[in-house]
Amino acid sequence: MTIFLFLLGLAFLIVGAEALVKGASRMASSFGVSPLVIGLTVVAFGTSSPELAVSVEAALSGQGGIVAGNVVGSNIFNVLFTLGLSAVVAPLVVSVQLVRFDVPLMILLSLLVLLLSVDGSIGRIDGLVLVICLVVYVIFLFRQSRGEHLSARDEDGPEKGRNGETKDSWMMNALLVIAGLSMLVVGSGWLVDGAVILAQRLGVSELIIGLTIVAAGTSLPEVVTSIVAVVRGERDIAVGNVVGSNMFNIMCVLGISGVIAPGGIALPEAAIGFDIPVMIAVAFACLPVFFTGGVISRLEGVFLLGYYAAYTLYLLLDAAQHDALPRLNQVMLYFVIPLTVITMIIVSVQELVGRKGGRSA
Repeated sequence: MTIFLFLLGLAFLIVGAEALVKGASRMASSFGVSPLVIGLTVVAFGTSSPELAVSVEAALSGQGGIVAGNVVGSNIFNVLFTLGLSAVVAPLVVSVQLVRFDVPLMILLSLLVLLLSVDGSIGRIDGLVLVICLVVYVIFLFRQSRGEHLSARDEDGPEKGRNGETKDSWMMNALLVIAGLSMLVVGSGWLVDGAVILAQRLGVSELIIGLTIVAAGTSLPEVVTSIVAVVRGERDIAVGNVVGSNMFNIMCVLGISGVIAPGGIALPEAAIGFDIPVMIAVAFACLPVFFTGGVISRLEGVFLLGYYAAYTLYLLLDAAQHDALPRLNQVMLYFVIPLTVITMIIVSVQELVGRKGGRSA
């Protein structure tokens, strides 16, 4: 029965992602907003709904480790694994808006989480601040995108940009989005439940379960949706889905969990001292990756996947107190991280020199 549910859940994820991307891309044109905005909002919020469901349940049960691990782990997973795997499938073209506004906002929100957690918890006021940030962000996105669309339509004439959308076709697209999201939630839930039960029987801590199994499991909708979007050529949706999901996880999932949790969300010291700083570092890593030519290359995708593998290995070795942990720390600290920083600096400098040369020519 477990194997059957696993395979059925995987099938639901694939079919649901296909329906979601198809419906979302069509809704973008009918609403008069860009696919990037749909990716940052409708798709991102929808694919993050499993994180919301799991975290709300954990918050009400007083399992702060699950909430913190789910949010922080999902954000790390989204950038390193989902974005990395998507870039390996096909190089991703990055929107200028993402580089100039959304990624810096994601970094600021990650820093805000660390600031709010210095007292060891995310309380109701902290959660309310995050939820208010979400409302302001969504209103800003849609107003900005609608304004750009109306300006473009005025310049091109009244008939430009009309896609012949009827009420029936709009309803069909909305049904596709709803059906796709529902299948993603159900499918990921079947996969996560079995994994969590197995980990608990093996004696793994709440934080580790949240950072790995729950985070990866609830992020499966983002993975499948982004890959399907890449295959269908909707790369704005693929990248917007990852960045938007990370911001949604912080502002909505962590925010709502903090508001409804009795006494707030108690954060483990390991999350404050290690995992949240890793989430911040991963958010910062997006800037040079997104900056270099406006494209996330296959090589950069491989780098991101490698970092996720190293991070997961560290968590497992740390949980088991394995003798190999100090060696892994030394390799990461003195070799992998410096090499990556040097590579990013070289690529960024080459990109800047190339742009200046192009302008002077």
